Amino acid sequence: MTIRPIRQVGDPVLRTPAAAVTAFGDALTQLVEDMFETMYDAPGVGLAANQVGVDLRLFVYDCGPAEGSDGTPGDGPARKGVVCNPRITELGGRPPTEAGEPDWTDDDEGCLSVKGLQFETPRWSTATVVGVDEHGRPVTVSGSGLLARCLQHETDHLDGRIYLDRLVGEAKAAARRALSA
Repeated sequence: MTIRPIRQVGDPVLRTPAAAVTAFGDALTQLVEDMFETMYDAPGVGLAANQVGVDLRLFVYDCGPAEGSDGTPGDGPARKGVVCNPRITELGGRPPTEAGEPDWTDDDEGCLSVKGLQFETPRWSTATVVGVDEHGRPVTVSGSGLLARCLQHETDHLDGRIYLDRLVGEAKAAARRALSA
């Protein structure tokens, strides 16, 4: 496995929508292994392929074990995987096409491509992503809390967006100040 350099804000690859994964095999498996190794080394909970300079719609994630049914931290099933060609199908616990107020959460968020900075970022509190794994098998990943934030964050990367684009108000102003310093 190889730890790959993580591209930083300002690199045009982070603003370019990634191409669909169409070839599954040894090269993709190696990329996935390298991405997990890179993510753990950084350390982070998610990493999109374009963050390591690869123009493919693919991300890896490891948000640790979910809370148990009794709220015990780390007691639930593991939340780790790979999603190729992700598409968000639900946000906030209901399809995005339904009317109603969004179910937002405004936790701090950071990014391996924006080192050292974290800002309060509005995100939907639940999310579902569909795609395929590194072998081309269909996958659906649903989650709340950190996993929902990760699914939205990494899918944004593959669409050429970074979390700074989602900032509002004082968080947006603070980010501008920090990046111009």
